[in-house]
Amino acid sequence: MKSVDDLLIHLTIGDLRVIVEWNKQILKKDDHEDIKLNAGDRVEIVHFVGGG
Repeated sequence: MKSVDDLLIHLTIGDLRVIVEWNKQILKKDDHEDIKLNAGDRVEIVHFVGGG
């Protein structure tokens, strides 16, 4: 993986509304393409599920 955006595409969740935390920092969607991932980075991805 090169960027957060690449990771989301690889996980096939690139089109979902998600919140990404990278090394304990919540990212803006506009930054997903610019943030480059490195070995040891910690990434948490939260996506929303609707329902009744």
